[in-house]
Amino acid sequence: MLPIDVAAHGSRWRHRHPLEKALLGLGLTVTAVALPPWPGGPLVAAATLAVLLGPAGVAGRQLWRAFRIPLGFCVTGALPLLFAVGGPAGPVSLAPDGPRHAAELLLRTSAASLGVLLFAFTTPVSDVLPRLVRAGVPAPVVDVALVMYRIGFLLLDSVAQVRRAQAARLGHTGRAALWRSLAGLAATSFVRAFDRAARLQEGLAGRGYDGALRVLVPGATLSWRFLAASAALLGALVTVTLTLEGLYL
Repeated sequence: MLPIDVAAHGSRWRHRHPLEKALLGLGLTVTAVALPPWPGGPLVAAATLAVLLGPAGVAGRQLWRAFRIPLGFCVTGALPLLFAVGGPAGPVSLAPDGPRHAAELLLRTSAASLGVLLFAFTTPVSDVLPRLVRAGVPAPVVDVALVMYRIGFLLLDSVAQVRRAQAARLGHTGRAALWRSLAGLAATSFVRAFDRAARLQEGLAGRGYDGALRVLVPGATLSWRFLAASAALLGALVTVTLTLEGLYL
């Protein structure tokens, strides 16, 4: 399993209803996008970090390892705003308001990413997908998502096994050997993934698969206190942001 999945299964909020965590995480994400980037972005990011590291019990190192990937995309997306193409200054020049626009985009996207990570670190995928049928999503779509989720882990496991076998046979000792090992890794993992997917299909057929995967969903009830606290947090963020923005203006 991926580290974020391991953290989600061991989270303090593991047994809370997914809708509670979805409303909180999605609410923080929408708030980060909708509010003014300053001071909304830092306030939403600080509140999300406080929830993640506090009540949710996410380890700081795990959070950073997961957050640095979307943060890299945020930085990459903000950098082009620093430059202007064409115009009297030349083919490529610094945009007059480039730093401000880049900072605003970075604040919004990084805070929104933390809101998504809040849901991901506290809610396993296996708790969400079966409940989507009750929400009106067609059952075949959910079944395909469940199978692809399983196949993804099978593929990662195959890649890890092949890499360990190549390292044990000194397949990473030089550049040429590394490239040969990389080509062999891609080919072998592709074949293994198809083989294990075929065995998964045969196993489903042997268990009487009739077009619907029936799984046990852990029981959970909505906590109105949690929902009220989430609404209060979001309302406080909106109020403080708009108040501070009025003071700056």
